[in-house]
Amino acid sequence: MMKFICILLLALIIPKQNGGNLYLCKNAKIIIYSSALIEDIKAESNVGLSVFNPATGELNFSLLISSLQFEKAFMQQHFNSDYMESDKYPRAIFKGKVQEHVDVTTNGSYPVTVTGTFTVHGVTKPRTITGTITVKNGIVSMTSEFMVNCADHHIDIPQILFYHIAENIKVTVNATDILYTNPSNQ
Repeated sequence: MMKFICILLLALIIPKQNGGNLYLCKNAKIIIYSSALIEDIKAESNVGLSVFNPATGELNFSLLISSLQFEKAFMQQHFNSDYMESDKYPRAIFKGKVQEHVDVTTNGSYPVTVTGTFTVHGVTKPRTITGTITVKNGIVSMTSEFMVNCADHHIDIPQILFYHIAENIKVTVNATDILYTNPSNQ
């Protein structure tokens, strides 16, 4: 069943085919971090999905919100039910295009800018996110760190919790993609 869900989700986020091979990752590490006056909150997931098409520059990420694991169970419960409403809005999705050309046949570290849309909590916003794509011996790795403003995505933080939860959440992404030969190229 889980394999079917992964295939279905990949089909939803795979970029339009314009030739070339795809780089897929089914275990992208996503970390969210909130630094507030009273306590810091951190959660992470190792099941983020990414698809990169170096021929077109298309780059898509998807994360099942409920896969984020918190140190304290009650934080995870409140995060999913009260703030993210993960039953109603189960995924965070980024669909974008890398603005620079990345030569996946040459080892190197490529600073990139990705322009696209970011959907969280049912609200889609245009975003430009910087990061790095590293190519080493045919393996493509991607890293990025960016901020998400809760109010931009209609994630309400009650005033009583203002000192516990920051209005801006830092998101860190690390993905190592495996080459997938596009069957339409054969």
